[in-house]
Amino acid sequence: MHESFPSSAPPILELNRVTRRFGTKTALDDISLTVPRGGVFGLIGGNGAGKTTIIKHIMGMLKAQSGSVRVFGLDPVQNPVGTLGRIGYLAEDRDLPNWMRVGELMRYTQAFYSNWDAVYAEELREAFDLDINARIKNLSRGQRARAGLLIALAHRPELLVLDEPLSGLDPVVRRDILGAIIRTIADEGRTVLFSSHLLDEVERVADRVAIIHQGRILLTAPMDEIKETHRRMTLRFGQPHDRPPSLIGTLSFEGHGGEWTYICNGESSQLRRAADAIGATVVGDAALSLDEIFMSRILS
Repeated sequence: MHESFPSSAPPILELNRVTRRFGTKTALDDISLTVPRGGVFGLIGGNGAGKTTIIKHIMGMLKAQSGSVRVFGLDPVQNPVGTLGRIGYLAEDRDLPNWMRVGELMRYTQAFYSNWDAVYAEELREAFDLDINARIKNLSRGQRARAGLLIALAHRPELLVLDEPLSGLDPVVRRDILGAIIRTIADEGRTVLFSSHLLDEVERVADRVAIIHQGRILLTAPMDEIKETHRRMTLRFGQPHDRPPSLIGTLSFEGHGGEWTYICNGESSQLRRAADAIGATVVGDAALSLDEIFMSRILS
């Protein structure tokens, strides 16, 4: 996707200096995060980084011990009625009532949402190839994910929150879920917060990305900007060096002697000028994948 969704409207959600501890463990460490309206916002990090803790604050499941959380300008803990009815939510565990059939699940969920779109729900059920009479307990992992996404989408939420929705699923199911996300955004201009450690999937759909590590936000920016300002540059020097000469924006490096490869934060033209200033010849200059950018950030 990677399209811009310019909007003068207030952001759909804001976390301002939020801290959360569980005993002696700091899960969120004074983090601030703003998600604008429209598009897909990717929240990426390893297991235990704090992604799910952020989402639980957004959903009103946890109250910030310090700082503030606002969703649609409201506190989700103090005003769950004004927030939760406008959010679609799919978690990794996909905790659905096993005794229900798919059709019963749809009717049961419809009762909670005045803006439930029965026609759209049926379109999703057919697109996801879900048997209306199948019991939830008999669905495969992928079918449960599709069923969870159906009930998250059918009331056409302003904000769709997906917490590791693709974890443990096969490529076909991941494609179906990502396709549904893309259609939701492309057709209606809504907002998706997409938490995942599957960075190649996030890279395919996200317009903006935040990298979280050990409870801290390391970087947040539009996807295109992140890709444009992280480069792998290989430099050749006239004589060998035991350590590479300093290059502006370096996050990591490897090599030996007269040739060194740098992972850098900076635009290509800026980095080339910096390389020229230290007497190096650029013999390689390439963009990085989101996975490479993520690893360079958490290891730097």
